[in-house]
Amino acid sequence: MFKILFLSLVILGISSCETEEQTLPDSLDSTVDETEILYTMPEESEPHEGTWLQWPHHHQYGRSYPKYLDNAWIQMTKELIESEKVHIVAYDETEKNRIIDLLTQENISLTNIDFKIYPNDDFWVRDNGAIYVRDQNGNLVIEDWGFNAWGKKANYQKCDIIPSKIANDQNRTLIDLNQIMINEGGAIEVDGHGALLATKSAILNENRNPNMTQTQAETIFKKYLGVTHFIWLDGKIGSDITDQHIDGFARFLDSTTIITMNSSDLLDFDIKQSDIDKLYNSKTKYNKPYKFIKLPLTKNNVTTTYDKSIGYKGSYINYYIANTKILVPNYNDPHDSVANSILQQLYPNRTVIGIDARNMYIHGGMIHCVTQQQPQE
Repeated sequence: MFKILFLSLVILGISSCETEEQTLPDSLDSTVDETEILYTMPEESEPHEGTWLQWPHHHQYGRSYPKYLDNAWIQMTKELIESEKVHIVAYDETEKNRIIDLLTQENISLTNIDFKIYPNDDFWVRDNGAIYVRDQNGNLVIEDWGFNAWGKKANYQKCDIIPSKIANDQNRTLIDLNQIMINEGGAIEVDGHGALLATKSAILNENRNPNMTQTQAETIFKKYLGVTHFIWLDGKIGSDITDQHIDGFARFLDSTTIITMNSSDLLDFDIKQSDIDKLYNSKTKYNKPYKFIKLPLTKNNVTTTYDKSIGYKGSYINYYIANTKILVPNYNDPHDSVANSILQQLYPNRTVIGIDARNMYIHGGMIHCVTQQQPQE
């Protein structure tokens, strides 16, 4: 299962940065082919300026909440500063100082780190953070998609305004899409060459986008992400808090290859057989079958570092691609080394690093869920 327990991360933000009001036509019945591409989202493996992290804190779920989580963020920061800048979102100045103390105790240099004081509900920055895209002139801008905590399943007001705060701080153009679509970063997978992979359950869901049709969603994604080829799985509403985000079980390696699991593991991960068939039979925009590389689930059900059984297995698909590193969720499981080895072969110019994700996984997500890339200018 993926994201079973509460994640908490949209109140509209008012920013002093340059903001472009975006409106859709009164009718979205025009075909996707007729829609102009205004913005294009770079693929995750393209060069980064940095990575965004929202650090766990006690303000939402109590003093014990960050206790078993800090170590994963320390390890991610340690690895990422060797690859790129790290932008750490801290709840307040007290939290910033606590984080600095934690990093200093581990002899981690602060040279490649900056801090932003943004009160937030939780640490799932993939879903609530800034989405960086390029405009028609190649300029990097921020898109602020609507975020309502996966259908108002958790608190989200503080997290929702973070993209506008980042745009303001960076003096960067903000594209306000809050009134156009609810869309979490983990709900979409793009290959950087015009293809998008997603589940309908996480986007075309009454708890996000009431009455939105697939054609309307495709029109929006083409205009704001540069997508022209769509692979839609049905997904499973209620399977988990995200209504089955795609980044837990299927990702693009490139424009011709998808990384996923074998059918029995996908079934074990609560993916419907009909979606497995759709995934395996999907074709590229050139109408050629995708190649598939399959990572295992963990051998055993995941148990936290404090000996609490989660009751289900862990996915390795939810990894993060940095400039020189691949951060892979690991679970103290025999299959950790198997997954790490496969990914190292797939990314020979990057170093695969296993990050102990057990204690974040019990809260619902893994490494990709808690990271967000900022592309190079």
